[in-house]
Amino acid sequence: MLGYDLAHWATFFAAAFLLNVSPGPDIAFILGHTVRGGRRQGLAAMLGLWAGAFCHVVFAAIGLSAIVATSATAFSLVKWAGVAYLAYLGLMALRSKAGAFHVGTAPAENRLSSVFLQGVLVDILNPKVAIFFLAFLPQFVVDGAGPVPLQLLLHGILIIVVAATVEPLVVLGGTWLTARLRSSTRLALWLDRSLGTLFLGLAAKLAALQR
Repeated sequence: MLGYDLAHWATFFAAAFLLNVSPGPDIAFILGHTVRGGRRQGLAAMLGLWAGAFCHVVFAAIGLSAIVATSATAFSLVKWAGVAYLAYLGLMALRSKAGAFHVGTAPAENRLSSVFLQGVLVDILNPKVAIFFLAFLPQFVVDGAGPVPLQLLLHGILIIVVAATVEPLVVLGGTWLTARLRSSTRLALWLDRSLGTLFLGLAAKLAALQR
């Protein structure tokens, strides 16, 4: 069985909380979808990111992330696939007609699966996330506490659990803002353009990422 002392958990949860409350691409992605499409789309984006993060946790636990971290070819393939996907999302948002913000209408339900998939792919196709889990999780592996892959898996899952105490608040805040913006077509168009710019900015940041 896995066994840790109180100091271990205090250090781990403090670090996990600080990581999750720090503004970053995940928060921006969730907030952007919430403001653009309402609470359901914000939740779908959030759950998609969690699913993508869980994949990275599993990859780290079984060692696949190490391949991305050490292989220049694998790193480049994942990186440029992520850049292409983010750029595609950005261009689609820039070309949109603010469809999610027609006056008096709610976001389309049939888009939730698409938003969820976006979240999954945005997270999976980011080698920086893989490297983060490879760098962060091993710091909390304790000799004799249990099998290393199981320790990595446990701590990775707990990072997502901590995110579940922070990111829903982003969705709630975005929902409050959405209710006040949906009546304005001009603001709706501006939000679509802002979301597109966000995606393109993330694509540029990922493109500049070096191993």
